[in-house]
Amino acid sequence: MRQVVLTLLFWWGLVALGHAQPAGGAPAPSGKLTRKEQRALEKEQHDMEKKLAEVRARRVAARSAMSAQQSEREQEQSEALFVEGVKFVLLEDYTKALERLLKAYALNPENAAINYKIAEANLLSGNLRDATNYAEASIRLEPKNAYYYLLLANIQASQKQYEGATKTYAALIKQVPNSTNYLFNLADLYLAQNKLPDALTTLEQAEKEFGQVDEISFKKQQIYLKQNKLDLAIAEGDKLIKANPTESRYVLAQAEMYASNNRLPDAVRVAQQALRLDPDSPQAHMILAEVYRQQNQPDESAQQLKLAFASPALDIDERVRILVGYIKQLPSPKEPVNQLARDLAAATIKTHPKEAKAYAVAGDIQTLTDRKKEARDTYLKALRYDNSKFQIWQQVVLIDAELNQTDSLLAHTDRALELFPNQASLWFYNGVAHLLKKQSQKGVKALEHGRRLVVGNAVLLGQFDSQLGDAYHELKEYDKSDAAYEAALVSDPNNVQVLNNYSYFLSLRGEKLDKAKQMSGKVIKQFPDSDTYLDTYAWVLYKMKDYAGARAAFEKIQLATKDGSIIEHYGDVLFQLGEREKAVAQWQRARKIGGASNLLERKLKDQKLYE
Repeated sequence: MRQVVLTLLFWWGLVALGHAQPAGGAPAPSGKLTRKEQRALEKEQHDMEKKLAEVRARRVAARSAMSAQQSEREQEQSEALFVEGVKFVLLEDYTKALERLLKAYALNPENAAINYKIAEANLLSGNLRDATNYAEASIRLEPKNAYYYLLLANIQASQKQYEGATKTYAALIKQVPNSTNYLFNLADLYLAQNKLPDALTTLEQAEKEFGQVDEISFKKQQIYLKQNKLDLAIAEGDKLIKANPTESRYVLAQAEMYASNNRLPDAVRVAQQALRLDPDSPQAHMILAEVYRQQNQPDESAQQLKLAFASPALDIDERVRILVGYIKQLPSPKEPVNQLARDLAAATIKTHPKEAKAYAVAGDIQTLTDRKKEARDTYLKALRYDNSKFQIWQQVVLIDAELNQTDSLLAHTDRALELFPNQASLWFYNGVAHLLKKQSQKGVKALEHGRRLVVGNAVLLGQFDSQLGDAYHELKEYDKSDAAYEAALVSDPNNVQVLNNYSYFLSLRGEKLDKAKQMSGKVIKQFPDSDTYLDTYAWVLYKMKDYAGARAAFEKIQLATKDGSIIEHYGDVLFQLGEREKAVAQWQRARKIGGASNLLERKLKDQKLYE
């Protein structure tokens, strides 16, 4: 450029000189420039170069200013996108978060914070591979930031890459000042990998850094126990007790260690030491109870349990855990065990009178130790404090049915169905209660509704059909009754109740007697001495006019039975066989026992058979 300028200047100078004429008009002689002309030319050249330099400088400055302005805009854009991305991370909208953060990254890829936040968003959204890459980048860009190492370690641990996480924590402790508190995390990672010597070394390093710390001693104990170095573990416990002589929890921990390692006399000694520090300590009593149990001293063990349960400090969940252990043993052939379980349950209610679970577990124990009525009342108290547990309602209903308390059964199923309208079993017992109350239409309605709710439970379906068979018989809807019984037998072909009832009702109607005989015969093969089932079989034979067969069946049961209807039937058979006096004698016997049909008095008055 400089050469071109000089050439142009030289050409311009020559032209100028060519136009400069001497005074006489003659051309100036050719040759060198004069000194004055030379100086003028040099000055003009210097001025021109100065002007060109100024132009060049202005252009460079303009370009620099434009670049700086552009860079500043990109920086502002990147920061704005970063802030917006962080907002979406907080809102847990990781798709939008990553969209903003990656745009910020495109504008400023060397920003450690952006890399860190992208890693975090990927971790939270489950993209662990990208999370790892960006977390590693954040550490490379800013190796003194502890949070970046922690994120990477978290990502690695979530992938069970414990060795990688261990290296990350080690690098954190080495690279970041004042980060020795992370020695505890490093020790935990070594423990997770069962690298016990490395964990122990790390804990000892932490102990040098922080001095006597409970957490360090507890973890060292854990390691020593895994290494079967009981004496070293006990020594750590002794150090804790010595450093904290008034803290019963360290003494209790030592007693538990002795007990769990079969050092029972030492466990008793240290547990008693804990009681001297805290006479009401339920944990100390629990340890002693377990030790005495292992030493086959049941009375001493029971006494310690009672002392533990008398303490309000014993947590309700711990009580329930212990009581559940007893429930697994109940009912025990040893009554003291049953009584102890009930006593502990009562103590639980006394100390936690507003806890539904206290009443629920007490109800379970009473149920298993044959205190059904007490159990039902206890379950109802549980429901006062929490009526949302279907299992408790179910227990109440089952006990109502077992105790034959129809009014209670109806009331409790009605209440339970308000809370659990889709529970088929509640509809079943509600229907049964209506049938027992002679409310057949309501019973059928409840049973039909509940039956539609049964899914994948053939036994329950059969129970519904069995009850519907009885209910429709009461309503004299015999086709529906028969259909229900047939359906029940599809679910369970050997359902004794269905076989007996179905055959008996057929005999009363005088229909399908061969089928009735076959079903009833199937039952008495299983129960040859049952007066109820023999009565049905005999009555089927009677309706088939096989009076001799009916008499043989009745004679197996008539002397022992206390059912007036069976004796009445026996009399009817004797009458058909022409033994009138014997028949009347049986009818009189039936009247005395009670429970016979409303035709009995006419039979006795007229000494004649009425059917």
